[in-house]
Amino acid sequence: MRPLLVVISALAAAAPASVTAQAEQTVVVTGSLREATMQGAPYAISVVDAAALRSAGPMVNLSEALARVPGLVVAQRNNYAQDLQISARGFGARAGFGVRGVRLYTDGIPATMPDGQGQAAHFDLAGAQRIEVLRGPFSALYGNSSGGVIALITAPATQGLAEAALDGGGFGLAQGRLSVATPLSAGFDVRASLSRVDIEGFRPQSEARRTLGQARVGYTTDSDRLTLIVSDHRQRALDPLGLSRAQFDADPRQTTPQAAQFDTRKTIAQTQAGLRWRHLFAEGAWRETSLALYEGTRDVVQWLAIAPATQAASRHGGGVIDFSRGYGGVDLRGRWAWGETELAAGILQERQTDDRRGFENFTGIAPNQLLGVTGRLRRDENNRAISREAFAQLSTPVGSALQLSAGLRSGRIELSARDNFLANGDDSGTLAYRFTNPVLGLRWALAPQWMLHASAASGYESPTLGELAYRPDAGAGFNTALRGQRSRQFEIGSKWRGEAGFELDAALFGIRTLDEIGVQTNSGGRSTFQNVGRTARHGLELAAASALPAGWKAQASMTLLKASYSDGFLTCTSIPCPAASVAVPAGKRIAGTQRGSLWAEVQTAPYASGQFALEWRASARTAANDLNTEFAPGYAVFNLRWSHRAEFGDGFALEALARIDNLTDKVYAGSVIVGDANGRFYEPGAPRNALLSLRLLQRF
Repeated sequence: MRPLLVVISALAAAAPASVTAQAEQTVVVTGSLREATMQGAPYAISVVDAAALRSAGPMVNLSEALARVPGLVVAQRNNYAQDLQISARGFGARAGFGVRGVRLYTDGIPATMPDGQGQAAHFDLAGAQRIEVLRGPFSALYGNSSGGVIALITAPATQGLAEAALDGGGFGLAQGRLSVATPLSAGFDVRASLSRVDIEGFRPQSEARRTLGQARVGYTTDSDRLTLIVSDHRQRALDPLGLSRAQFDADPRQTTPQAAQFDTRKTIAQTQAGLRWRHLFAEGAWRETSLALYEGTRDVVQWLAIAPATQAASRHGGGVIDFSRGYGGVDLRGRWAWGETELAAGILQERQTDDRRGFENFTGIAPNQLLGVTGRLRRDENNRAISREAFAQLSTPVGSALQLSAGLRSGRIELSARDNFLANGDDSGTLAYRFTNPVLGLRWALAPQWMLHASAASGYESPTLGELAYRPDAGAGFNTALRGQRSRQFEIGSKWRGEAGFELDAALFGIRTLDEIGVQTNSGGRSTFQNVGRTARHGLELAAASALPAGWKAQASMTLLKASYSDGFLTCTSIPCPAASVAVPAGKRIAGTQRGSLWAEVQTAPYASGQFALEWRASARTAANDLNTEFAPGYAVFNLRWSHRAEFGDGFALEALARIDNLTDKVYAGSVIVGDANGRFYEPGAPRNALLSLRLLQRF
């Protein structure tokens, strides 16, 4: 960690007085009763604005730009057939598929389902005004599975603007984007965008294609703000699978033979619409009311590399996952104020309904079998999750320099399954979980440029539908013994905004979890889960930024994390494993976590020839399994970029971006498949590659 401390020391020594602190001007809404400056928010929150999103890459994955956020890990899997791996202060690190432990939102519409699992592939990064990332105790106010919050806010149309963009890059990357935005009469504005990206990938069996369309209609008056957003996401991606350590060491660009043998792949079709209305009252204590409604569908088909002999087990669900999901929700809230004291309260209901099927991934009998196709039905279920919640949050001054914040969120989550395929037993069942998450925080303004904050909370994470699906005793029905995991967490932090343009945010945190959920058995195509006891996470986050002489700028962030099991437990390490039999001693590191990560960037002034920047990303080694017998090695990579903007007459402008990522062609694992029972833990990071992006804009 010593190199980053040197960077931070250098930042502190720099800075012309003319620079205004960016975070002081940045307004956030996540975690707040209403809009607040980052400096005034009594919790750890970071903002990645549109300029940072554009400069970080082709704006396809969150992993491009969010490496700069301390406490957050968004692994670049280089595999579009799998969801991103996202964790915040260790929450979500153990997820084998999907995003869990971290709540995801796009313009207030949840991308995390009521059972706690989510995905971010449909995020329109090119149309984002900013992304807000909340960590720490205040994230518990977002309910179930909220160890952190990532919220994307779409840019409103404040001027007439048409855009056409082309991206070309290494490994067959090609992307085209079109968008138009304009304010209309009577307070209306509209924005529409369409993009398509194709990539071949640097490993065989890793091609992908994605199309994403979005339309936003806004209506704004002195007292009302209404936003309607409709989006459609289509994606087809091949899956190169992970590599064993021997395969990774021999050739990290290879693909495991099973990927080609079974033609592993995934298709996604998702459409959603959301409406948010906000009304402000001019007089009285009642200041604001808001209503949000959303509906969506998501269809997924995934072909897996499961051998036909394995699927011969009578209770196996097959090698093809096929589900159609309907989801929606309603959120009603109000805000009141009496002087400087404010109160917000609301109620909401969210639901998801999955028609889930499983098929064999082969037809015929050996030696004339056809693999990688959709065969006989092996699973047919209707899964359902409903969440009903209520919350309240209060903020009030305590003296001239202190501000007290308190909140409470309580809810009930009902998870159920109706099994329509009874040839292998009836796996129907219903379970309900209740939670109450209290939060208490204090902000202390020591000086106009220096603010301290402290907070504590209780959080909750229910089992997902997938974790409840099967019983460890091989009986039929839900895993009724599985409990939700509860956490107790605290945070103390400091935010400094120096007159010379220097910024420094620091947060020290501790988290203790009860009834952490982990794998118990893995046999016959069925994984079951157990509560493995207590875990502990402790860490430090730092983020610094400063101006340097001659108009240069520098930024850096660092995360230190110790995440370990406080209790020992038994687990499975291979397939088949009908009973957990391998002891994991207390003190082992939680799989998927790293002891530390670093990010730093130095950016030149905008010269006539363009602006240059050098970025450094580094990570300590990552535990791949709970026994800690496998680790992805630590790494450091350098990225170089150049950008330039040319203005022409009649409102035309051309923006160019060129990047060389992994400048030294470092061989490293960009992510790990946590606890993979086949031992294929490692997903290679991309070799050295280039990107050229051209963006033509026309104001009207």
